[in-house]
Amino acid sequence: MAHRDQRPRGDRRFGLADYQLAATLFSMFTIEHEFDATVITLVDEGPAPINEDVVINAFEECVTIEQLDPRTDEVQKVTLSPGQLRDLTAALNLPEGIYRLRSEDN
Repeated sequence: MAHRDQRPRGDRRFGLADYQLAATLFSMFTIEHEFDATVITLVDEGPAPINEDVVINAFEECVTIEQLDPRTDEVQKVTLSPGQLRDLTAALNLPEGIYRLRSEDN
């Protein structure tokens, strides 16, 4: 598999292509269906530095994303509404810019 790095030497920033490549090489996750939610756990197995697991809880009314912050030893939580999750999903595949999504009814 050929992966050509076009960045100048010494530039250690990771772009989306780097993460996509890493995901194809090092990818592990679990899916559990519970009574009121689907729980997905993303395990970081790539090259160091390795981050803590990310736990995604998909409820009917929202999605929560949790990760342990090793500096504070506390779980950080982000809650997304269904609309925010839809926007995030769309944004991952769009170029830089400002967008407003319209429903198919409009």
